[in-house]
Parts: sequence; structure tokens; C-alpha cells
Amino acid sequence: MQIFPDLETLSRAAAEVFVQICHQAVSDHGRFDVALSGGSTPKRMFELLSTPDFRDRITWSNVHLFWSDERYVPPTDSQSNEHMAREALIQFIPIPAPNVHGMYKPGGVELAAAAYEQLIKDELGEELALDLTLLGIGPDGHTASLFPGEPSVHEKVRLVVAGIGHAGVSERITMTPPLLNRSRTVMFLVAGTDKQEPLKRIFDGPEDWDETPSQSVARHAPNIIWMLDAKAAGE
Repeated sequence: MQIFPDLETLSRAAAEVFVQICHQAVSDHGRFDVALSGGSTPKRMFELLSTPDFRDRITWSNVHLFWSDERYVPPTDSQSNEHMAREALIQFIPIPAPNVHGMYKPGGVELAAAAYEQLIKDELGEELALDLTLLGIGPDGHTASLFPGEPSVHEKVRLVVAGIGHAGVSERITMTPPLLNRSRTVMFLVAGTDKQEPLKRIFDGPEDWDETPSQSVARHAPNIIWMLDAKAAGE
């Protein structure tokens, strides 16, 4: 766990880790598979990655972008996680369009989830391991679109499912614990005083995925990097 004085220093450190893991993944198996997250916390990291200091250190043709979850709206919608990443990062980097694997697909949220699961299988192969998965924590203890009391957090077989969000757009697509916990590295980016209480539950509370869905990953993924700002850490 690393604690930073503010979101800016946290974001810069996270961008550095992104570059380092990218280099290692490309060296190991020729490509870098990363699942991006939504929310306000990773946006600054994306903006930094689009600047020459970071952008020019990455061979973007070796990078494949996925999403850990998505609101079921087209990527042109301002509520879309993909839209945020395109505005902050993707439009500024020389990544081939086929390497950007958005979750949205017309035809309904169930169809989109099934299609994304098949895409994951096709792209990641038998190992089904992302090199890096970015995640955050909600004030209610959710992560990705695994929300308190929803069955998606208890999924044992499916890699991607349709889910229900408890704020904003209700129809969601989300990676499930069986896929998230296969990631070679999970990086939680957590900022703000409203994250203190869920963090306490994650680390010190009883294991209860219905109350704190983020425990399903935070207590079970094999390699986790925690990056907190001072407000989230209560400092």
C-alpha cells in the first residue's frame, strides 16, 4: 500500500506503474492487456498517460484496452466509462482502433455481456489473465459494477455479466470475481474522505461480499497494489 498527499501525486505514481507493467508484459508475452476503470479517480492518470512524458515510453500497438465495467450506454454518452477514457487518453495516443475493446454492444445488456465474455476468451486465450486491472472503491463498498446485495458478486462461472448499478445508469456490464482475480496485477486507486469507511470494512470487517463487494477482489486477487490519497487513508 502506498499513500500519497493528493490525487495529483497518486495519479503520477499510478501512471508510472502502468508504464512499468506494460514494459514487463510486452517483454514476457508480446502484448499488454489492461482493463481500465471508470469514475473520477483514474481520469487524471489517463490524462497524464496522454502526455509525452508517459505516452512516448509506450509502444501503443502492443497495448489492448479493456474495461472492468461499463454503464449500458453508447460510448458517445458522457456517462460512459469508455467515453471518459477516449476524452482523457485514447484520442491522444497512437493505439490501433482494433486494440480498443469497448463493452457496449447494441441489442441489450445481456447480449453485450455475453459478447464481451466471448471477446475476453478470444483475446486472452486459455490463461484468461489480464496483465493489469484498474479498480476503484465506491463509498458503498462496490468495485467495478459489483454492488451490495446484487448476485453478480457471487458469480462463479461467468467472466462478464449484466448487473444493476445503484446510482446513475442502472443497467451495467461488469467483469466478475472469477476474471478479476485472475489478473496478474490489480491496482486499486482510492481517493477522498468518503472512502475511509469502506476501506475499513475491506481490511478489518468480517468477510461479507453482499455488504462490501470489493472484498471479493481485495481479499482474493493474488497481486494487489493499493494507491490511496491522504484523505482516503485518513491522514
